[in-house]
Amino acid sequence: MLSPQILLYLYLRDRLPDPARPRQARGVRAGLALVFTLFNSPWLLVAPRLLSSSMWGLGRIPYLAPWLAWQLLTWIFCALVAVYVLGKGAWWLATKLRGAWGVVRGGAHRASGLHREVPLPTPHDVLSRRRFLARAVYTYAGAGAALSGYGIWSAFRLPEVTRRTLLFRDLPAGLEGLRLLHLSDVHAGIHMERDQMEALIAQANALKADLIVQTGDMIDINPAYIPEYVRAFRDLAAPLGVVTVLGNHDRYTGEREVVRGVREAGQVFVKNGAHVIERHGAVLALLGVDDPRNWKMDDPQPEDVRAALAAAPPQAFKILLAHRPGAWDTAAPLGIPLTLAGHIHGGQFYVPLLGWSAGRLITKYVMGHFQRQESQLYVSRGIGVVGVPIRVFVPPEIELFELRRLTA
Repeated sequence: MLSPQILLYLYLRDRLPDPARPRQARGVRAGLALVFTLFNSPWLLVAPRLLSSSMWGLGRIPYLAPWLAWQLLTWIFCALVAVYVLGKGAWWLATKLRGAWGVVRGGAHRASGLHREVPLPTPHDVLSRRRFLARAVYTYAGAGAALSGYGIWSAFRLPEVTRRTLLFRDLPAGLEGLRLLHLSDVHAGIHMERDQMEALIAQANALKADLIVQTGDMIDINPAYIPEYVRAFRDLAAPLGVVTVLGNHDRYTGEREVVRGVREAGQVFVKNGAHVIERHGAVLALLGVDDPRNWKMDDPQPEDVRAALAAAPPQAFKILLAHRPGAWDTAAPLGIPLTLAGHIHGGQFYVPLLGWSAGRLITKYVMGHFQRQESQLYVSRGIGVVGVPIRVFVPPEIELFELRRLTA
């Protein structure tokens, strides 16, 4: 983790100072040393915890989010420098090979051209390149600070409310207009304290949904936050109840403890089974699958999904609750109309123009709405964060769905 910091410091120390201005150069070197020292001082608190194998106990460290942002920006800048150096090396090699090819093809009468005098670069040329590097560094630092500031603010703000009408050809009349609120990835922990959860609950209750579902990762590793979650979420309420399934971080925290906390908060917990609700004469089956123990990329969880489906009444309208969106690959062929999932957080980093998210490294279902024939999937961007408390162009989200019958 520290190696990019050291390499970047040495790189900038040699290239940013202007040799034509010794006094200014000393100031630049001193400034660089001060910046790198200040931004890496949290290592004095973090390193002992990492070495003692308590890597998840990083709470109460001042300015943890900016420090993590700095580490990430350093890695990105080192990657950019590496790309630049490799590109420059490839260009140099291509030029040499092209020159050698020209000598062979052109014959000896071209050899004299190789001995032409090439003017040496003037100090002005060297200085221009140095100034370009300096401006590039300052621009990157300014843009990085602004982007990191936005990302940290975005990670800790209240989630956006995504309102969407979902249309189904076979929706029973009794479920017409059902308002379903989907919460995912709260991650109660060092980046989601009780006051934040209480504000979230107030926001959720104000939406007056008929039914609320949660698709896992309520707690972030540390079981000490389960009581805080219970105190906040026991106020979450809807006429048809709150139904919950586990996520992978709940399992890391302790499955039994999290399930106990969920139930103490007044929620219905479902594991590879079904919770049946009746509304205006219609039957709704909420199928819940547990997070897989030996998961793989886009795990379809066929055994879990089939077990949950078998527990539901055949005539019921079915909604699958799964932490990982890969379960939809089993649910869609089985004719389950709707799957709700989370897990990915939208990747926490998204490049708008390219449409690329870091979540693409994990799954093909990063965020948003998907449809395959008569089956639909919605992957939430989630509420909390994991690891780096930053969300860049991927704001937290809760979804309020309204179920409607598709008319011809």
